[in-house]
Amino acid sequence: MPPDLKYRRVLLKISGEALMGERDYGLDPAVVARIADEIKAVHDLASGLRGARRRHIFRGVSGASVGMERASADYMGMLATVINSLAMQNGLERRGVATRVQSAISMQSVCEPYIRRRAVRHLEKGRVVIFGAGTGNPFFTTDTAAALRALGDGLRRLAEGDQSRRRLRRRPASRPEREAV
Repeated sequence: MPPDLKYRRVLLKISGEALMGERDYGLDPAVVARIADEIKAVHDLASGLRGARRRHIFRGVSGASVGMERASADYMGMLATVINSLAMQNGLERRGVATRVQSAISMQSVCEPYIRRRAVRHLEKGRVVIFGAGTGNPFFTTDTAAALRALGDGLRRLAEGDQSRRRLRRRPASRPEREAV
């Protein structure tokens, strides 16, 4: 690791909203490509980078607000995070970055199950690890999943990539280390 890097491993939580760009829904391939370029640049500095996905293709809370059963709506949102994760994996691998997607919900034909030791081993081998499906449990946000993944692997930095700075301005003033990226 170059001596001027402050952190060896970082968990970057990218919102699905950020992947939309200016679109009303879905993913903007140009935005996915730009973010993949930025992650590759950081990865090339020899920093172990992990990605946690947040959904925007479908939000569980939105489904619940129109009468859908909350747990079902949350599971649909978790599946959306896996779709975003696979898109980001494709963008990174097209740039030559070895990447693994791990999901809190078993779907082994498209990604690995989340296993902490396996995630750590992938990082030790220099791979980017992308997490999908949040915690795998309804009623928990992807913020919770990101914090759990960061703590579980002893990561010292959790960064959030969002489309707007408003989200982090609402963070408590007692947490000045939280900054918008």
